[in-house]
Amino acid sequence: MLREHLDQKFKDPDDPFRIVFVCAMWMTGFDVPCCSTIYLDKPMRNHTLMQTIARANRVFPDKVNGLIVDYVGVFRDLQRALAIYGSGLGGLAKEGEMPVQAKAELVQRLEGALKEATSFCSERGVNLDEIPDATGFGRVKLVDDAVEAIIANDDSKRLFLALANQVTRLYKAILPDARANEFAPRCVVLHVLAEKVRSLTPEADISDVMEAVEGLLNQSVAPTGYVIGGPEGKYGDGQLVDLSQIDFEALRKRFDKGRKRTEAEKLRSVLLRQVTQMVRLNRMRMDYLQKLQQMIDEYNAGSLNVEEFFRRLVEFTKALNEEQKRGIAEGLSEEELAVFDLLTRPDMQLTKRQEKRAKKVAKDLLQKLKDEKLVLDWRKKQQSRAAVRLCIEEILDRLPKVFAPQVYRRKCEAIYQHIYESYFGVGKSVYATAG
Repeated sequence: MLREHLDQKFKDPDDPFRIVFVCAMWMTGFDVPCCSTIYLDKPMRNHTLMQTIARANRVFPDKVNGLIVDYVGVFRDLQRALAIYGSGLGGLAKEGEMPVQAKAELVQRLEGALKEATSFCSERGVNLDEIPDATGFGRVKLVDDAVEAIIANDDSKRLFLALANQVTRLYKAILPDARANEFAPRCVVLHVLAEKVRSLTPEADISDVMEAVEGLLNQSVAPTGYVIGGPEGKYGDGQLVDLSQIDFEALRKRFDKGRKRTEAEKLRSVLLRQVTQMVRLNRMRMDYLQKLQQMIDEYNAGSLNVEEFFRRLVEFTKALNEEQKRGIAEGLSEEELAVFDLLTRPDMQLTKRQEKRAKKVAKDLLQKLKDEKLVLDWRKKQQSRAAVRLCIEEILDRLPKVFAPQVYRRKCEAIYQHIYESYFGVGKSVYATAG
């Protein structure tokens, strides 16, 4: 033990070394962002007191607050220390100003947040107290019905998630207060509903909040992803979904028999993720993203009912599927298609022969750049950037004469910007993770 670097072990959030008894040295100037609890059992004053308390307030992922447990009445000297060292107040603390909050105040705030969230749900016909008492499929139905009511539109969904997040943060802040058990059932219900809502949007970050109390609801209420495409029903970051694998007839039947808002939300979320990634790979598809966003805006505004919204989403899916397959029809890879589209859209009217020439230019350009110019960290080096730009100008000079000088210059600039944004170095690009 004497040979180990205890300071490094304690700073590592993944190390099992979690508790230390500090006599000196580590109390001031020792920064451990993951540290959340400090117990004070000896008198401290002024700068030492302020520094020690500050050990628990460092920002760290999923850390809501720090906990200070005072065994000897140290906080009696806190006001004086704050007046001297409270730089945020110009060295002068207002009367009653404290850098910590009593647990009783946090409990009151949690009660208020729960009341607000409960009222929101009640206005939509959701009884939060029924869910923990139900079992099996009855509980699943209550959760799904609640989600269906919550996602009436984006404003309703965002407001609920904000209310649920506030409850979760305050609940974690009062732990391990004994009163936490009083609030646990309703807090967990709100957390599960929030995860269920988030799960309808694949790109959302669904974090494992309040793991210790999730046992109050069994796995039957865990959010299920929207299975579409591959056998695993999953897709990672940057992965495109094969829209041609969608069974539209089965999708329609599921919509007609199920919770319509939920089914529309699932399809909308998949499409939004899909089209966003497709635009990332080829910005000339921006009109698809705009069309989808227009549909979403009309639905949120009440101009479309859920049946019409779903019908339009299905039609949009079919159009997007055709766009997804266009590269194959053109004889181009996804990244070659992006360059070809930048060369030919939206203002070029080409003959078949000219199109063929433009495709060859797109292929030759990418091959040349990837073989010779897109070196490690090329974007950070002026010489490398200049070489890429020169290569683009030289190869685009092979385009048909229909590309007038001003058009040629505009295309050179557009292609360079695309290469700069999409290619990061040898073998590294937005296409490398697209799948």
